[in-house]
Amino acid sequence: MSVNKVILLGNIGGDPEIRYPEKDRPVAFVSLATNETNNGGGIEVTEWHNLVFLGELALMAERYIRKGTQLYVEGRLSTREFTDRLNISRKRTEIIVNFFEILSRK
Repeated sequence: MSVNKVILLGNIGGDPEIRYPEKDRPVAFVSLATNETNNGGGIEVTEWHNLVFLGELALMAERYIRKGTQLYVEGRLSTREFTDRLNISRKRTEIIVNFFEILSRK
C-alpha cells in the first residue's frame, strides 16, 4: 500500500494560466506560497508550490482564483520531465489538485 497526498494552505502568487493541450480539456497552472517561521531565528521562510488543475477544476480556478487568494488545497505530488526552449532537460514537481476551497480574497 502507498499514499501520495498533499494538503496545503497558502496564498496564490498570480492569476491562473489556462491552456488547452487537448480540445475540451483545460489545464490551469498557478503558484501557491506557504510560509513557515524558523523558531530559532524568527526568520520567515516562503516555499512556492506549483499547482495544476485539470478539467472542470481548471475552469473553476480560472473563474474564481486571483492573485492573493487564500486557498486550501488537496492533491497529489507529480514530477514531470520536459525539454525547454533552449533544449535543456528539466524536471518540475507539481501538485495535481483534486479539491480546493477558497478561504479569503484580497
